[in-house]
Amino acid sequence: MTWVGNNLSLMASLFLAHVMLALPAVALSVAVAIPLGWLAHRSPTIRGPLLQVVGLLYAIPSLALFLIVPSLFGLEMRGSANIIVVLAIYGVAILVRTVTDAFDSVPADVLQAADACGYSLWRRFWSVDLPLSLPVTMAGVRVVVVSTISLVTVGSVIGVRSLGTLFTDGFQRGIVAEVVAGLVLTVLLALAMDGLCVLAGHMLTPWTKSSRLPRRVGFIGRSRGALPATPVTTNEEGSVP
Repeated sequence: MTWVGNNLSLMASLFLAHVMLALPAVALSVAVAIPLGWLAHRSPTIRGPLLQVVGLLYAIPSLALFLIVPSLFGLEMRGSANIIVVLAIYGVAILVRTVTDAFDSVPADVLQAADACGYSLWRRFWSVDLPLSLPVTMAGVRVVVVSTISLVTVGSVIGVRSLGTLFTDGFQRGIVAEVVAGLVLTVLLALAMDGLCVLAGHMLTPWTKSSRLPRRVGFIGRSRGALPATPVTTNEEGSVP
């Protein structure tokens, strides 16, 4: 406890550095995984090979990627950009399959209704496909967020400051309190970010709360630009009164 009390400013700076590495990596993962998942959903021909190749990325050791990525993209090995790109690669490896399943979960009759109304491919993507796939996608994003926050600590091995610095420094100096402080802060950050993801999911998919209300038929989401339909309330037996 003495060490913790004497190093609060250090822990705060490392906590902020950790967040500044994790958030861009998660955002980049989502930005890349959504189009790849949509492409896998749209094209059965490339679906299998794409998912296999992307899935294999997670099997690459992180330390090896920290050396490979700088040589491929011209980044500084001990720079923040290198860590962000490597973490994004792992995030994409996790998220692409989930995004593909999310697009697969959109009801076919909803897509047919959109096509019948004359929606273009891109309008249907933004107004129907993407909004209705969000509940499943957000579940995958939560996994990526927690995984990324954990993997950020590995960057301390190559000298990038984060909460992982408390692990390496505490281990080298034999200060158990420093290691425990890094562990506790990493777990707390993961829990906080996961909670924010849950909140964001509820805000982005308000129609999922309709399960507490009478069931409705012919309703296609409440997202912006969703197809209009006349709601029909059913009774408990599932028939129209």
